[in-house]
Amino acid sequence: MSHVFSRAVGRDLPVVARASGATIWDAAGRRYLDGAGGAIVVGIGHGRGEIARVLAEQAARVAYAHGTAFTSQPLEAYADEVAPLLPMDGARIYPVSGGSEGIETALKMARAYHLARGEPDRHRVIARWGSYHGNTLGALDAGGREPLRKPYEPWLGRAAHVPAAYEYRCPNPEHPSGCGAWHASRLEQAILAEGAGRVACFVAEPVAGATLGAAVPSDDYWPAVGDVCRRHGILLIADEVMTGFGRTGAWFGCDHWALRPDILVAAKGASSGYWPFGFAAAAGHVYDALAEGGFVHGFTYSHSVTGAAVAREVLRILRDEGLVDASRDKGERLRKELVEALAEHPLVGDVRGRGMMVGIELVADRGSRQPFPRSERVTERVLAAANEAGLLLYPSTGCADGTDGDLVMLGPPFVLTGDELGDAVDGTIAAIRAVLPG
Repeated sequence: MSHVFSRAVGRDLPVVARASGATIWDAAGRRYLDGAGGAIVVGIGHGRGEIARVLAEQAARVAYAHGTAFTSQPLEAYADEVAPLLPMDGARIYPVSGGSEGIETALKMARAYHLARGEPDRHRVIARWGSYHGNTLGALDAGGREPLRKPYEPWLGRAAHVPAAYEYRCPNPEHPSGCGAWHASRLEQAILAEGAGRVACFVAEPVAGATLGAAVPSDDYWPAVGDVCRRHGILLIADEVMTGFGRTGAWFGCDHWALRPDILVAAKGASSGYWPFGFAAAAGHVYDALAEGGFVHGFTYSHSVTGAAVAREVLRILRDEGLVDASRDKGERLRKELVEALAEHPLVGDVRGRGMMVGIELVADRGSRQPFPRSERVTERVLAAANEAGLLLYPSTGCADGTDGDLVMLGPPFVLTGDELGDAVDGTIAAIRAVLPG
């Protein structure tokens, strides 16, 4: 009997043994092509000896020093190197252990910013339905994925929500015309309903992640939404936990629209899975207010010396090996080949994404975009078919209405070879056709 409280209760999981590049082996010697990068995490590839050496060398010197007592050379150097890449001026990074902590930190930054500016009534958060921002309570409350919220509803209620930027199921009656303006008007309505002087921030992913399967907004979305936030003095928080560090083919998802958030949250690709690490970055004007007004916040493992050393080496690899451009170029090929192969499949509704973040939405009827009932467990069956063939994909469900809706995602390491990319495409198509012959 295992004493581990598994994340997959009721399922027997294989024991992972080793990994290299885009390949993982289990203890029985079975090989898997990692088409998902874990949970869309691994960018630089598995088994990088450089990371292991940096980690060991740093841990041998000093593994832990509390962030209120010391700063460290790895942290200062990392901050100096990552700040110029962030789509904001005067960035200051607050390192944490992952995405949920990063979102909690960002929400508290927004609240503290308004307190420092003498606006204590600003505490409300606005986010989008169909979003995911983490599983701690503040992040969960901001998130709009109803099945995740439901068990904890009595503890939630501090956030309001607006429609998702979900082009495949866009609620704008005039779609595809004027979607940005339509969404901006809904955000403005929500702000006015809450009271413009009570809203602290709007939080969203530049490209929607797992919950909506790499849903890319219309090009007029972010300029219009950013303008609404600025006009009402509301901080814009960009959740780049999944989209950051090259995943969408740019350093950050914001870069596709020249978006300049007030606060940016990163994790996942920041350390490529080699260490639990992320950060909330405050633009200069936000940091200046917090430095003057104070910021009551902290975690035992924030400002990690070892985490910063690992993240700095990941950053070096991304930069020196041109992996952000590789994500863009390979991602274009990945999406193009999937689109071409599945173009006539009557049960494939959409293939979408940017860079090495691609989503495939599966539907019961292509013409009406009717989703499969959740009881048919289409996503789970496609994942099982892919897994049986040695391909790891990433699942999501509930995209259509919070319950029904089936997605599979690909988010492989950027070091995926051309042959491996072809295998990922072929394996994905075969798994979909095995479950949905069409």
